[in-house]
Amino acid sequence: MSEKESDFLKRLLVTFRIEAQEHLDALFAGIGELERIPDETRQAELIETIFREAHSLKGAARSVNMTQIEAACQSLESTFAEMKNQRIVLTTESFDRLHQEINRLGTLLEPEPQVEPKPQIKHGLEERAAAVAETRPEPQISTVLSKAARALPEEGLAVAGTVRISTEKLDSIFLQVEEMLTAKLLAQQRRQELQTLQAMVAEWSKNWSEKVAQHPDFFSTPVKQPQWLELVEQNSAFIKTLSYQLGVMGKTADQDQRMVTKIVDELLDNMKKALMLPFSTLMEVFPRLVRDLARNGGKDIELEIRGGEIEADRRILEEIKDPLIHLLRNCVDHGIELPNERASCDKPLRGKISIVIFPRSGNRVEIDVSDDGAGIDTVKVKAAAARLGIQQQQDAFGSDDDTDVELIYQSGVSTSPIITEVSGRGIGLAIVREKVERLGGGIAVETQQGVGTTFRIELPLTLATYRGVVVRVAMQTFVLPGSHVERSLRIRRDDIRTLENRETIRLGDQTLSLAWLGDVLGIAGQDASDTLLHQVLVLTAGEKRIAFVVDEILGEQEVLVKSLGRQLSRVRNISGATILGSGKVVPILNVSDLLKSALQTAHTGIGRTLESKAETKAPKQAVLVVEDSITARSLLKGILEVAGYKVVTAVDGIDGLTQLRSGEFDIVVSDVDMPRMNGFDLTAKIRSDKKLADLPVILVTALESREDRERGVDVGANAYIVKRSFEQSNLLEVLRRLI
Repeated sequence: MSEKESDFLKRLLVTFRIEAQEHLDALFAGIGELERIPDETRQAELIETIFREAHSLKGAARSVNMTQIEAACQSLESTFAEMKNQRIVLTTESFDRLHQEINRLGTLLEPEPQVEPKPQIKHGLEERAAAVAETRPEPQISTVLSKAARALPEEGLAVAGTVRISTEKLDSIFLQVEEMLTAKLLAQQRRQELQTLQAMVAEWSKNWSEKVAQHPDFFSTPVKQPQWLELVEQNSAFIKTLSYQLGVMGKTADQDQRMVTKIVDELLDNMKKALMLPFSTLMEVFPRLVRDLARNGGKDIELEIRGGEIEADRRILEEIKDPLIHLLRNCVDHGIELPNERASCDKPLRGKISIVIFPRSGNRVEIDVSDDGAGIDTVKVKAAAARLGIQQQQDAFGSDDDTDVELIYQSGVSTSPIITEVSGRGIGLAIVREKVERLGGGIAVETQQGVGTTFRIELPLTLATYRGVVVRVAMQTFVLPGSHVERSLRIRRDDIRTLENRETIRLGDQTLSLAWLGDVLGIAGQDASDTLLHQVLVLTAGEKRIAFVVDEILGEQEVLVKSLGRQLSRVRNISGATILGSGKVVPILNVSDLLKSALQTAHTGIGRTLESKAETKAPKQAVLVVEDSITARSLLKGILEVAGYKVVTAVDGIDGLTQLRSGEFDIVVSDVDMPRMNGFDLTAKIRSDKKLADLPVILVTALESREDRERGVDVGANAYIVKRSFEQSNLLEVLRRLI
C-alpha cells in the first residue's frame, strides 16, 4: 500500500472510530436506563433504540473491514432480538454480560499502539515483519482509490494555493456565518417597518392638505386667536420635516439592507462551497462492499454509479452514508437472485445495482438506488407485518400494492426466511427512513415482481438555510419547508367531501385527503363554521400528498434552521426552530411527521364542529335505507333503529327514488350494486332533482376499488363506506356529522 493510500485509510478509520464512539455512548446510555427497570412501554422503546445502534455500528464496521467489531455487533443484535421477543429475562447477570460485551467493543475500537523496534533486536527484523504481515492482514480499502484520494497532499503541506484545515474549525466558522442570517432578516424587517411608517406619514400629510384646502379662508381672514394659526403653521412644517427625515432614513436603511444582504449571501455561499464535497467521496468504499457481499452470497453483481460529481454539504454526506449502505445490502441480499434463479427467468447471470444521483429543483438532489432483481413480494410483506400485529394505516382509497409496500419501513418487518449477518432482522429500512426524514428529505419505493426495485431518496443539498412558508394556526405561528409545499389554494366549505370517514377535496382529476393543521398539532384552530373560504396548503413528502387547512398564510422568507437541543432531539411534527425577521422564535414543522399524524387523526375540524352542534339539538330521524339484500337491509335497519332513527327501506334504486318523491327524509344510506338502478345512478338522480339536491347520501358497498370510490365522489356522494371494513360506529358517526 502506498503512503498516500495509507494516509487515506488512517483518516477513514479515524472517522469510523468517531462514529462508532457515538454508537457506543448510545448503547451504554440505553442499557443503563433499561437496567433501571422503566415501565413496559418505555422498555420496548429502549430495546428498539439499542437494537438500532448495534445494527448501525455493525454496518459501519463492515464498511472498513473491522471484522471483530462486526462479529461482536452481530452477537449483540442477536441478544437484543431475543430481548425484543421477550425470550430473555432481564436479570443482573444479563446486564453484566451486556456491559462486558459493550466494553469489549470499546477495547476493539482503541487504536493499536505503535511500538518502535529496539536497536538490539534489529537482527532478523525484516523476516519477522514479513511473517507478521502474512498472519495479520491490514484492513483493506477500495482497490481503486478515487483521483481525489490519490491527489491528497502530504500532511502539513499546501498545494496549488490550498491549505489544510480541520473540518471542526470550518464547521465553527460556518455556524457563525449562519448566525449572520438573523442580522439580514432583521435589516429587512426594519426596512419594512420604516416603509410602513413612511406610508402612515404620507397619508397623514395628504389628509392634512385636504383639510386645509377645504378651508381656504382660514389663513386670509383675521383670526381672533392667532395661536391657532401659529399651531397650524407649526404642524404643517413638522409634517414636511418628518416626511423629509423619514425619506432620508428610508434611503439609508435601504442601502444598509442591500449591503448586509450582499455580504451575508456571499459569505454563506462561499462557506457552503467550502463545505461542499462530491458524492464520489462518499461512495469510494461501495464497489468493494458490494463485491464482498455478492461473493459471500454466491452472486455475481455489477455496481454502477452515476452523478458522483454532484456536490452536497459534507454533513449531508456523513448522515446519508449509513442509509445508502443499508439499501445496498438489501439489494444484494433480498433483491438480486442467485445465478441459477436468474437463468430460469431468462435474466443475465450477472445482476446489476445502480446508484444514480441527479439534481432536482429547489436546491435538492435525488438519489435512486435500483436493482434488477426479484422485486418486493407484497404478500410476504403483509404476512410479516401481520405476524408482528402491525396495523396498516389506510389512506382515503384503502389498501393497494403501493400502500402495502410501505410496510417495509416498519421496524421488525422482514421477508427473509432466515437471519444472517447481512440482513433478515427487519431493522435496516426503518433506520433508513428515520435518517432521511431527519435530514428534511423523503424516501419512496417502486417495485415490480420479477423486474426489480428502486428506492428514491430526495434530500436537500445543504442543511443551513432554505425558503420557508410562514403560516398561522389560532394565535401560533409555524414555518413549513417550501420544498414540501406543492401549492396553495382557497376552497369553499362545499368543496369538502367525506370519503371513508375522512374529509377530502378534489384537485384536478385527483382526490386528496384533507386535514386541519390545528387538529394534527393538537391546538384549537379556526372554527369550520366561521368562514365559507379556507386557505389550504398541499404538502408532499416522497409520493404522499395531503392538503392541510391553515388559518392564514403569512408569507415566505429565508429560514435559518436551529436545532431544539439534545433535550428535544426528537419532537413529533417539529424538526427545529427559526427566528423571523421580527425576532420571534417559531417552530419549523416536520412534513413527513405531519403526513403520518394526519392519517392517524380520527376527527377533523369540520367533523368536531358539526358534532358539537349536533349535541345541542335533536337528531333528524328520517333515514332511507336502499339495499337489495334482505340480510344487509335488516342489519342496517336494526342498527339505525337502535340508535334512535326512524328507518324506511327500499329494495333498489328505483324503489328508493319513488320513496324519496313521496316522503320526507334527512339522509339516504344506499348500496351500490343493485338491480334496475344502482347506487351511483340513484345518487346522480338525487343530485339532479332540485328538491333533493341537498340531501346527504352515504354509499355502503362491497365495491372497494379506487375507481369505484372516485366515481362515488363524482356523482355526489357525501360518504363512501366499504362493507369489508364496515363498523356500525363508523356509520353512526358519519350520520351524526351529515345530518
